[in-house]
Amino acid sequence: MKRIASGALCASLFCLSPIASAATDLVIATVNNGHMIEMQKLGKFFEQANPDIKLKWVTLEEGVLRQRMTTDIATKGGQFDVMTIGMYETPIWAKKDWLLPIKPDANYDVNDLLPSIREGLSYKGKLYAAPFYGESSMIMYRSDLVKKAGMSIEDRPTWAHIREVAAKIHDPANGVYGICLRGKPGWGDNMALITTMANSYGGQLFDMKWQPQFTSKPWKDAVTTYVDLLKNFGPPGSSSNSFNEILALYNEGKCGIWIDATIAASFITDPKQSKVADKVAFAQSPVAVTERGANWLWAWSLAIPVSSKHADAAQKFVNWATSKDYIKLVAKETSWANVPTGTRKSTYATPEFNKAAKFAAAEGKAIATGRPNQSTLPPSPYVGVQFAAIPEFQSIGVAAGQQMTSALLGKITVDQALEATQQAADREMRKGGYYK
Repeated sequence: MKRIASGALCASLFCLSPIASAATDLVIATVNNGHMIEMQKLGKFFEQANPDIKLKWVTLEEGVLRQRMTTDIATKGGQFDVMTIGMYETPIWAKKDWLLPIKPDANYDVNDLLPSIREGLSYKGKLYAAPFYGESSMIMYRSDLVKKAGMSIEDRPTWAHIREVAAKIHDPANGVYGICLRGKPGWGDNMALITTMANSYGGQLFDMKWQPQFTSKPWKDAVTTYVDLLKNFGPPGSSSNSFNEILALYNEGKCGIWIDATIAASFITDPKQSKVADKVAFAQSPVAVTERGANWLWAWSLAIPVSSKHADAAQKFVNWATSKDYIKLVAKETSWANVPTGTRKSTYATPEFNKAAKFAAAEGKAIATGRPNQSTLPPSPYVGVQFAAIPEFQSIGVAAGQQMTSALLGKITVDQALEATQQAADREMRKGGYYK
C-alpha cells in the first residue's frame, strides 16, 4: 500500500487518475398513470444515452403528488428536479417565479405542439412546462351493450339520454354497471367531471365579480344528475373511485359507460389490457343546455422548479421525454396505439397512429374543442375549463370535492353540499381580496 497526495490509501494497481465523477441523480416526481409508468420503463434509453445521469422516480397517486409538490416548491425544498404538473399550476407557479422556463433543444420542434396545449402551459409567451400527454374528456362506452339494449349514443347526447342508456344497460346481477364516473374527492378527481357538467348546464365557478356560483340552479341540476347516476347505475364503492380504479373496472367489462379522460382510450382498446377492447366506442361529452365547457382540457407536463439541484440535466430529460422521438420510441417498443397523445400535431398526422388508434379522431376532436378562455355560457373572469387558474381554487376545489362525495354517500343532501361549498369558496375569495 502507498499513500497518495490526497492522503488516502490505495493499492498501486488501483491508483488511477482521473477518478470518474459520480453520476447525477435526477429526481422526478410523477403521477401513477399508465403513460408515466411506461416512461419509467423507457428511462433506460435516456440513461444509456446519458451515462452521467441516473433517473430516480417518486411515483405517487394524483392527490398526494400535488400536495408533496406544492409544499416542496413553495418552500424551495429542492426534493425534486423534475415535477409532473398541469395547466392549473403552470401559469400560477411561473408568475411566482417558482419554475424555470423550458429551453427546447434544436430537435424539439416547439411549433409542433398543439396550440391550445402550448398556450395553457405558457406564461407571458414563454413555455414553463413541456406537455407529456394532453387530454380532454369524452364518452367511452360498450357498443355491444348499447346495441343490445336497442339504444345509441351519438356525439353530444344530453345528460338525460345518458341516464336512459345507463338504466337500460345496468345489469349488476351479471357484474355490469350502467355508468362509471369519478367519485373520489379532489379538484382534479370528482370535481373535474362535475365542473364540466355544471358548465354544460349553463353554470360557472365564479361570476364576473368573482362571486362563487355553487348555489346556482345549473350547479344544483348538475350535481343532482351526478348523484342520481352513480347511486342508481354506478358500481359499489364509487365514492373511492378515481381514474385508475375505473380503468380497472372498465377493462374487466364492468362499466357500460365511462365519461373521463380521453387518454383512457389507448388502454381500454388494448387487447393486452382490456377484455372488451373490441367492444369500445366513443362519443363527444354530454351536454344539457350548452356545449361550452362540456369537456375538460388538461395536459400532464414536465416542469423544472427553480430549486432543482441539477437544472441542466433536468432540461435534457424534459426535452427527451416530451419529444417527437420519444413518441416514436414508445411506438417502437409497444405500439402506435399506446403512444402518449394530445400534445403534437405530428402524432395525429402519422398514418400508423391513425390506423392503430381507433380513438384518434374522437380524442383529437375533444381536445380541439377545449376552450380555456371560453368555457362557460355566461362571461367568466377566469381561465380554465374544469378549474379556475387562481391560487385560491385548489383549496376551494378540494373542499368542494369532499362535499360532493358526502352527497354521493348520502351523508348530506345536494343542497347542503352546495351551500357548504359556497361558504368555503366565499371565505377563500374574501381572504384572497377578490371582494369584501
